[in-house]
Amino acid sequence: MRNATTNHLFKSEKKPEDRPDQATLAARAIAEKEAAARGKKTARLKQLRLDKEAADAANAPVEPAKKRKLQKPQVSG
Repeated sequence: MRNATTNHLFKSEKKPEDRPDQATLAARAIAEKEAAARGKKTARLKQLRLDKEAADAANAPVEPAKKRKLQKPQVSG
């Protein structure tokens, strides 16, 4: 009975084929974390841009439309 408990206490339960799976899971977790951060940054920058455009539109001076002068037809002759 002593051998049964000591073998499980000090031996690793991991298999050699588990290592690539761990690497894949770690890589996916890193990629998902980066994608989430990129999405959050994009949303923040988009909101700032929209706010700036709205503020610029509200503060823009209103210019009156220019009146066009009618040109007289040129008579050749």
